[in-house]
Amino acid sequence: MCRNIRVLHNFEPAATSDEIRAAALQYVRKVSGSTKPSKANEEAFQRAVDEIAHITAHLLEDLTTTAPPKDREVEAEKARARSRARFAS
Repeated sequence: MCRNIRVLHNFEPAATSDEIRAAALQYVRKVSGSTKPSKANEEAFQRAVDEIAHITAHLLEDLTTTAPPKDREVEAEKARARSRARFAS
């Protein structure tokens, strides 16, 4: 499950709210051990996703670095190359 959580800091353009929410969702899924909560736990699950996404957005706003921002396309190509090498037959 957690393989879907990606680094969101220091990219140009900055992480979107959808990317932050997707990372929060993956985190809650991992911690809860459930990809889809039961009806009894659905409210707590969604509240946790909302709160974690909110805190993550604040974290990303507050982080600083002297490194130049990473290019999303360059990083995506690196990831594709790693994947091809990993799963090559």
